[in-house]
Amino acid sequence: MTKKPILGLLLPSTRAFMREARRVADFSLFDRLHGFVYLRWPYFYIGMGTEEHALKRIVRPLRRLVSTKPEGGDKAQIAPAYHGKVMPLDAAKQLVTVAEDIELRDLEHIIPYEHARDIVLKNPNHIIALECPCRISRPEPCLPLDVCLIVGEPFASMVAEYHPDRARWIDSDEAVDILKAEQERGHVSHAFFKDAMLGRFYAICNCCACCCGAMQITRDGDPMICSSGYICTIDDDLCISCGTCEEYCQFEAITLGNGVAEVDYEACMGCGVCVAHCEEGAASLKHDPAKGEPLIIQELISDTFLTTR
Repeated sequence: MTKKPILGLLLPSTRAFMREARRVADFSLFDRLHGFVYLRWPYFYIGMGTEEHALKRIVRPLRRLVSTKPEGGDKAQIAPAYHGKVMPLDAAKQLVTVAEDIELRDLEHIIPYEHARDIVLKNPNHIIALECPCRISRPEPCLPLDVCLIVGEPFASMVAEYHPDRARWIDSDEAVDILKAEQERGHVSHAFFKDAMLGRFYAICNCCACCCGAMQITRDGDPMICSSGYICTIDDDLCISCGTCEEYCQFEAITLGNGVAEVDYEACMGCGVCVAHCEEGAASLKHDPAKGEPLIIQELISDTFLTTR
């Protein structure tokens, strides 16, 4: 039997990642090693980030190592380097059904962070369903586990080679099925970006407030997740005050008052889960420019095509 190289450093997917990294401007050796560690040991990495790992006594030094400190601030933040964009179901489905390689740069009007805001998809039909590192780290995780979607290369192959017991190849149809099933469970989809992942989109997280590390960190005051660009609105004439939307809201943005559901627009992230579960049709999503622009990949592709003709 052929032994795998030590740490997987010479696996084909690692070499592909390093080749791609050399093409990224200002992507240092530390960045390359950071990206390798993140994909090689995601369960350790995320477990440390959520402070659920047995070695949590060294969490704070490690978090400082991969965090940034705002100018004039005294608290290190993770969000500028690692963050998610909330995605309603239809928008998330578009990200797993892209039929061709695309390159969209500097999407600061959509991804409002200093770092990691590109969408560069190579082999976007290469999709991995990975057991969620956030859920794995929890003592009693929500199920199922294999709901993290790794999209495109070189990321999908790295995850497949390093974690064959926790990852499996799926096609776009199954990816859409996973997204639909997670919304039915009341869970939220996020498109994730990371500086060490070549500064680009690489995954769709589907998770819940009780397990998701990104939601936890955002609740603690580090804005690791940004709004979809939409807010939930309630039609008072249709609302019967059943409480379903309040029950399903992962961001605690909906409460019952004065006989109808009321939305805390500051807390609402526009995920659309409440809309999907409102049987009366009283809840709907509305674009709010104050919340940023939505990530609608097909519109971005069309706009890029028109401007380059």
